[in-house]
Amino acid sequence: MSLKGIFPIDHLYFTTQFALDVLSADDYHALITQQEQQKYKKGEIIYKEGVKPSGLFFIHQGKVKKYKVDQYGREHVLYITSRDELVGYHAVLAEERYSDSMAALQSSIISFIPMEDFMGVLNRSPLFARHLLKLMSQEITVFANKLSIFGQRTAVERLAIALIILREKFKIDTAENEEITIDISRTDLAGIAGIAKENVIRILKEFKSEEIIATEGRKIFVLDIKKLVLRSNYK
Repeated sequence: MSLKGIFPIDHLYFTTQFALDVLSADDYHALITQQEQQKYKKGEIIYKEGVKPSGLFFIHQGKVKKYKVDQYGREHVLYITSRDELVGYHAVLAEERYSDSMAALQSSIISFIPMEDFMGVLNRSPLFARHLLKLMSQEITVFANKLSIFGQRTAVERLAIALIILREKFKIDTAENEEITIDISRTDLAGIAGIAKENVIRILKEFKSEEIIATEGRKIFVLDIKKLVLRSNYK
């Protein structure tokens, strides 16, 4: 079921999935096709906060999380990114060190794009450069919305909103007429919602008793998206 008309997902959802659509075949080859693909295991670190970048990354398969670790060692998940998305380009464009860390949320296939290849395509394609600037602007807006909303919500509302966003992210890899499966650990879910893992487990049990969701191990299935939207209390 679509969220259109029942939840303003565009305010909280960001993707770079279509960033490369403006490239010519030659530029796409230079940026993506010619790069070597590497497999990452679930939980494997792709880059760490504070490291100086020498390029960026393109996700061919799987999902990764961008996160920061606070002074108490707790992870705060900023974004989940999926296949066909570019990640790590902010630090390259700003000529700064990575401001966050990235790790595989599940088994993933990712290409590393050297900085010189990226800058070459960027210089040859003004349209691509403008498109990236637009995406960065959209990302800042989404991030500001999430900070504002999550800072003012109860634990139940935060988790409901997090599940709605994740449902959209996992929909990308779901065939038509197949059930959307949110495959995520309770620890990562806590990091996204900004609440304790114990609260995540308790609230998920509540949602199950209300027949809003079903679970199978770490997998979560949204049975009634309208009820979940109501529990989010987001207008």
